[in-house]
Amino acid sequence: MKKTSFLLSIVLLGTMCFGACNGSEAKIPETDSKTTQPVVKTEGEPLSHSVSNSGVTVTLTTDKAVYEAGDDVNYTILIENDRMFWNTKAFEFAYSEFDGLKAADGTELPCSVPQIKYGESYELSGTLMEGEEQDGEKKSVKSGGSSDGDEVIKLRPYVKVVYGEKEVTIRAIMEIQMVQEKVHVKVSQKDTPKRITCHDPSIFRDFDGTYYIFGTHMGAGYTDDLRNWTSMDGAFRLSFTEEVKAKIREWNKDSNVRNWYDYLWAPDIIYNKAMKKYCLYLSANGDDWVSNIVLLTSDTIKGPYDYAGSVVYGGFDETSWGKTDGEKATGESTIPERYLVNGVGNRKWGDKWPNCIDPCAFYDDDGKLWMAYGSWSGGIFILELDEETGLRDYSVKYDNNEHSDAYFGTKIAGGAYVSGEGAFIQKIGDYYWLFVSYGGLEAASGYNIRVYRSDRPDGGYVDALGNDTYSDKYVFNYNLPNKGTRLFGNYMWRTFNYADVAQGHNSALVDEDGRAYIVYHTRTNNGSEGHTVKVLQLFVNKEGWLCAAPYQTSGEKTDASRLEVASYAGQYEVILHELDVDYANLQFNGPRFVQLNADGTVTGEMEGTWALEEGTSYITLVLDGVTYSGVALYMNVENTKIETSIFTALGKENQLTIWGSKVIE
Repeated sequence: MKKTSFLLSIVLLGTMCFGACNGSEAKIPETDSKTTQPVVKTEGEPLSHSVSNSGVTVTLTTDKAVYEAGDDVNYTILIENDRMFWNTKAFEFAYSEFDGLKAADGTELPCSVPQIKYGESYELSGTLMEGEEQDGEKKSVKSGGSSDGDEVIKLRPYVKVVYGEKEVTIRAIMEIQMVQEKVHVKVSQKDTPKRITCHDPSIFRDFDGTYYIFGTHMGAGYTDDLRNWTSMDGAFRLSFTEEVKAKIREWNKDSNVRNWYDYLWAPDIIYNKAMKKYCLYLSANGDDWVSNIVLLTSDTIKGPYDYAGSVVYGGFDETSWGKTDGEKATGESTIPERYLVNGVGNRKWGDKWPNCIDPCAFYDDDGKLWMAYGSWSGGIFILELDEETGLRDYSVKYDNNEHSDAYFGTKIAGGAYVSGEGAFIQKIGDYYWLFVSYGGLEAASGYNIRVYRSDRPDGGYVDALGNDTYSDKYVFNYNLPNKGTRLFGNYMWRTFNYADVAQGHNSALVDEDGRAYIVYHTRTNNGSEGHTVKVLQLFVNKEGWLCAAPYQTSGEKTDASRLEVASYAGQYEVILHELDVDYANLQFNGPRFVQLNADGTVTGEMEGTWALEEGTSYITLVLDGVTYSGVALYMNVENTKIETSIFTALGKENQLTIWGSKVIE
């Protein structure tokens, strides 16, 4: 008899189309497949082999180890799901060619496996007999549709039996789709805030306690609780006179606008105490770097606003230098050669000089008024402003060197076309914080927020690992670990319907009670470019670095008196905001599960220790060898009335953000 081999293949049906099709792939830790070697037994005993991966175990067992020619081969396959809060997706499979073995007469080999929930198992069995399979006997089940799962795991159990004195390998090759269980919140426990669309939101708290945001395309809105927003886009746009629109347009060159406000981006607003005016700094974007930042003023926050002048111009050449304030700022009556060497005409402007958009105006501790601005291209710069006019302070002079220019001011970040835009500077605690958005703003283009700190408003800013902000040569920086501390990235809690992705172009606020917040727009992986405003509270950890709350703010406060080990301990969902994210396929970081034990140990998908610092809200966790320092408190799970304990922390060795939320039923 010739040597006979048998391969039993179980393959998951359904198009494996993760991320690229529907953006549902969650980034989770890889788990090596664990296997036991098949045990050689005497011919009358069964033979089995088990393999495990990510909490799922598959065991292939035959009724004997040694068969005579003509014997039936009876086998079972047991699939056990011990992965907490994960289910397998129902699937069907096909069989490979049998090469000398076929299904027993009058039987069909099983080809369907139902969903297997956590803690459950499913067993199937079949019988093979000697003989060549007939035409049409082989099962070939087609796909039932595209996949919507979170992970696919591979398992390959096998046994080697003796059949008719020849060794035969019986092997299963499995690809099992795992889907993380959602948390279904009762209607009575839901608390979904009213959201609005406002791209690049800049926040301002008015004297009556109302919070306002202003954004790109002259979008605007207001709230009294930082959660429920009301849009005022239409009324705000209608408040501008034709005269003001024309003055804003004087310098700009943009050939692609349809509405008068389409080229107006990312405004920022402050109240100028010296002028007793609301000052709106507005980007007038244009082609070929011909952009400028204009100042508009009003007696009321809602307008109408009057044109006050231009703060800084970009994209000038020999013919337009005289139309700018260049001579007044630099003393040069003709355009300096450096703006021609790197100029608009030879398309090298952006190699050195900024695109003059994305303003952020702020006061320092001494009452001095500043404005940061710039986007990609030559980087982000900062100028001192005149408190009496809100425009440039022409008495302040700047050197010409690698990180400074007589006209554009002090360079504080970026350069060489490395991504970086939407700079915002806010004093929080002991430091000035520079927020910068990296990547492209579309859902699949990698938008993410980085922070740096400095004890001066004009630099030098560094991240938690001591890296500076400058880019003197081009590098793709969206995922770099050494260019800024990323507050959060693409993520999805089990209570979410979709993942939050492409968060960016933020502002920040320190409220009258001392609590700090980050305000930004976020997209989701629902397949659209729709975006909404979101507000998270910011905390300062023991080392003085910012950590963002894991859920949208709902009035939560730190309270050390509530933090007791016995009640805080328990099972937690943990999201580690890893940098290696496939943005193009809308990949995101999803929850892992750990147990914070009352004895200070951590077990589960990450292992280590944890500790609360007595009398404070500080928490320290050592997880898989990395120390995370952060803040612990209680807050409502986003979009619910359900309070739970949470933590937000920053890795000392890797400056990665980690969030934890105690599991809710």
